[in-house]
Amino acid sequence: MRQGWLQLLALALMTASFVVPPMGGSWLARLLALLCAFVTLLGATLGLRRWDARAEGASDLIAVLVGAAVPLMLLEGPGPFGGAAPGLWLFLAGWVLLLWRMLSMFSRLPGGGAGALVAPALFGVALLYLWQVLVVGFAVPQVLLPAPSQVGHVLATQFDVFWLDFRQTFLKAVLAGYAIGCCAGFLVAVIADRVPFLGRGLLPLSGLASAVPIVGIAPILVMWFGFDWHSKAAVVVVVTFFPMLVNTLTGLAAADAMQRDLMHSYAASYAQTLVKLRLPAALPFVFNAMKINSTLALIAAIVAEFFGSPILGLGFRISAEVARLNVDVVWAVIAIAALAGSMFYGVIALVERAATFWHPSYRA
Repeated sequence: MRQGWLQLLALALMTASFVVPPMGGSWLARLLALLCAFVTLLGATLGLRRWDARAEGASDLIAVLVGAAVPLMLLEGPGPFGGAAPGLWLFLAGWVLLLWRMLSMFSRLPGGGAGALVAPALFGVALLYLWQVLVVGFAVPQVLLPAPSQVGHVLATQFDVFWLDFRQTFLKAVLAGYAIGCCAGFLVAVIADRVPFLGRGLLPLSGLASAVPIVGIAPILVMWFGFDWHSKAAVVVVVTFFPMLVNTLTGLAAADAMQRDLMHSYAASYAQTLVKLRLPAALPFVFNAMKINSTLALIAAIVAEFFGSPILGLGFRISAEVARLNVDVVWAVIAIAALAGSMFYGVIALVERAATFWHPSYRA
């Protein structure tokens, strides 16, 4: 909403936090809270009078940044936590409303590239911030949910251990299995397209293989290929083979009949039709399978490490630290896996954008 009614509601909650005892905290925290309320009032005035939208957005941003420091400073003091500090949570509720208003404004801004990442990045940072405040404020036990600051401390102090685990799982097992599985699925799909009975025989098997759980095939492949990364790569091959096969076969059949007739009228051979027409038409389907497999491969490798692994690997680290109740280490490994999987997916999406720029989905 363009008007400043949301800012006024946020201001009312922040103001009420000063009269609901006890808010506690140092004089600096109270000063920052007053500054946040003043800037929020300024933004509401700009919105109600429909002045410059950029000035209104800047005031919201300043109020959010200043107000974010208040709960952190209050929770560092000796004051009461949890449900015994209603003033703190009233202020935080007003801050969340103000953040909602700012993110809504940023999400409507035109433009692409780095500008399109501003709202998602701020939203992610806000989630981490709220996670930190709620866990510390309600004194959640570390064994249930550690604070992001604890997870960050573990990442910083045990980076060398996590790097060895990452290299064992991702750089060896995931990348090798992903490359073999995707290439094999693509080549078999091209052969099956040329030999129809092979395609009719493999498609039912793909559904059967997709229904087999990873926990069923991982112990068998570990016994076949050993406890090192080769068995995990084999699990990744099995998981990624059939999605690539099915998507490639679907993409090869996506070429229009009129386009095929045109190639036939030019006396094009099967190989020419495949290279110049059918494979380019299948590229969106192939990249879709590659993006799906990018997440499946990492999940398969981590799960496979639960059933036998040397003293390295992300999956091994999770299973070992859960047994020791080191939940902060487990969350650090989860963060590494999530970041690696997201970056892997993003790289494939960028390559897809460059290779299939002609596709209608990328037209402005």
